[in-house]
Amino acid sequence: MTHYEERLERDLEHIKEKVGDLSERVEGMLKDSSLALFTNNERLAYSVILGDHPVNRASRELDKICHRFFAVHLPSAGHLRFVSSVMRVNLELERIGDYAVTICRESVQIGHPPKGTIGSHLGRISEEAQGILRRAIAAFKDGDTDQAGSDMDDARKATRGFDDVFRVLVKEEGNLRVEELFYYLVVFNMFGRVFDQAKNICEETIFSVTGQTKAPKTYRILFLDEDNSILGPMAQAVARKNFPEWGDYTTAGRIASTAISGEAIRFLEELGIESITTSPRALDAAEDLSNYHAIVSLQGPVKSYVDKVPFQTLALEWQIGDLPRDSDEGNAQLEALYRSLALQIQDLMLTMHGEEE
Repeated sequence: MTHYEERLERDLEHIKEKVGDLSERVEGMLKDSSLALFTNNERLAYSVILGDHPVNRASRELDKICHRFFAVHLPSAGHLRFVSSVMRVNLELERIGDYAVTICRESVQIGHPPKGTIGSHLGRISEEAQGILRRAIAAFKDGDTDQAGSDMDDARKATRGFDDVFRVLVKEEGNLRVEELFYYLVVFNMFGRVFDQAKNICEETIFSVTGQTKAPKTYRILFLDEDNSILGPMAQAVARKNFPEWGDYTTAGRIASTAISGEAIRFLEELGIESITTSPRALDAAEDLSNYHAIVSLQGPVKSYVDKVPFQTLALEWQIGDLPRDSDEGNAQLEALYRSLALQIQDLMLTMHGEEE
């Protein structure tokens, strides 16, 4: 091994050592913040808050070390990916430390251990957040892409359960002070952000080892209408035709008509657009709507179709136009509906996904 190679390996080990030390500190902060919350230990809470200062200094030092590595070694390929990932993981760890500080500040304001249903939900989420963060950090240190992929799935599943948390908080209205409800809301939100940052660390593991970047996001969109005979199927077909790689499009009606409009099908076929839905579908009251990024009503308010819009789901209501009433004006009205749908679908997908580079 040449002198240069020895220095390169030594500097890489130094970076690994520093990111390892920082991750252990941040893991400890999250663990202690949870303990302070559930034991009402103000002394421990203030210790975590004070301990954030050396963590921030360590984070800034690691950032300088990484920049110095780039300047000295001009790395490429694997080394470049690894140090670039370390810099992003460094930022994510620093943010998790801030979340731990916020949990401690809120726990001091609450003034007692969480009780009842709120306490049980918080306990579960706290344990899951600590576990996923611990595994994500271990996967990054070991370069374990399989573990990273598994942890990303776990983080996504965990965040889907946050709707239950907010329902619990709403039920506690009247039993707790309004200020206390907001304190708990902030704490739940901080744990939720830990899941997000842990998922980001997993993505950095995969990029560092394989060079594979984060896959473009696919958005799940649900189009709602009255009887699912024209508007919903048309919106689904237009979206699938114009933005096939950007979304997964579904449609349903308040009720299900006996069949999709034959005129609408023929109109779409003349434009070279194939209808996806072969028969109308009524919205299933038991369907898990939290899987959708956006619910779009094409006829009336979204809440006239669903009792509760999931916390992380957009509810959009579009003005489309009148449905065809007779065959003489049918084609012209279908043309107007198509243009309105195509324009609003384009605005939605470009806003959510962004322009292709």
